[in-house]
Amino acid sequence: MKKFGGDWTRDKLDMLQKYLDAYTTALKTQPFRLIYIDAFAGTGFISIRDKDEDAKSFIEGSALIAEKIDNRPFDELLLVEKDIEQYTMLSERTLNDKRIRTYNRDANDFLQNLDRNWKQNRGVLFLDPFATEIEWSTIEKVASFKALDTWILFPVMAVSRMLQRGGMPNDQCASVLDRVYGNDTWKTLYKPRKDLWGDSTNEREKGANKLIQIYKDRLRDLYGERFMERSASLSNSTNAQLFELMFCVGHPSASRLAKKIAGHIVDHQQRTPTSPRR
Repeated sequence: MKKFGGDWTRDKLDMLQKYLDAYTTALKTQPFRLIYIDAFAGTGFISIRDKDEDAKSFIEGSALIAEKIDNRPFDELLLVEKDIEQYTMLSERTLNDKRIRTYNRDANDFLQNLDRNWKQNRGVLFLDPFATEIEWSTIEKVASFKALDTWILFPVMAVSRMLQRGGMPNDQCASVLDRVYGNDTWKTLYKPRKDLWGDSTNEREKGANKLIQIYKDRLRDLYGERFMERSASLSNSTNAQLFELMFCVGHPSASRLAKKIAGHIVDHQQRTPTSPRR
C-alpha cells in the first residue's frame, strides 16, 4: 500500500465522513442525483503508522467511507487513481458495487474533462493529493460546475520545501508553484534583503501562515461567498504541518448551510482531534 499516514489521516477522514453523512441527509428529499468523486482514491485502504513508529494498522480510505454512506447513499461514485498498481487493487475491491466507476487517469485530466448535467447532479469532491499534483486550472474548472462541494487538501509541507529560504526557487520549482497557485502570487512571500556584504538577496517569510493565506485568497477570489475561510491544520507526530484542509461550496444557493455544516465539523475536529485506534 503506497498511501500512508498517521493520526492526522484519521482526523481528515473523520471530517470527511461527518460531512458526507450530513450532506446526503440534507439532500435526502431533493430530486438530484448525488455523486461522490475521489480524485486520488488509492487502493481503498491506508496504512497508518502509529506513534511508536513500529506498529502499523490499516484503515478504510475516503473511497470506501463514501461507499458505506447509507442514510441516503450516493447514486454514483467516481474513483480516480493514476498509479496502475493501486488502481488495480481499488477496482478489485469495488467490483461488486454497481454504483462505482473506477478510472486509471490523471486527476487533473479527469476533472477538466468531466461532463455531467449539473442541473440534475450534485455531489462532493475530495481532492487529497500526495503533494502538488492539483493544478489551479482544475480548481477553476470544478468551481465553474457550481455543483460539487469540494474539500481541498493543500500540501503545505510540499510547497514549503519548494520555497527556498535563501533565495527564489529554481525554474522547475517555480513552474510547479505557478501551476498550484495559478499565478506567481507566491512570490510575495519573498522580501529583498541585504546580506553581510551589502549584496541584495530575496528571503522568504518564515512559517506556513502566509503561503496558506495566499492560496485562500485565490480561492476566495474564485468562489466568492462559496469559499469557507475556516480550515483545518493537519500535522504529524512532531507537530510539523503537512496539509491544510479547505472547503468550498458547489451551488451558491447551498452556500450558507454547507459552510455552517463544514465549519462546525472543522471547529469541532480542531478542538478534539481523533484519538488513535489500535
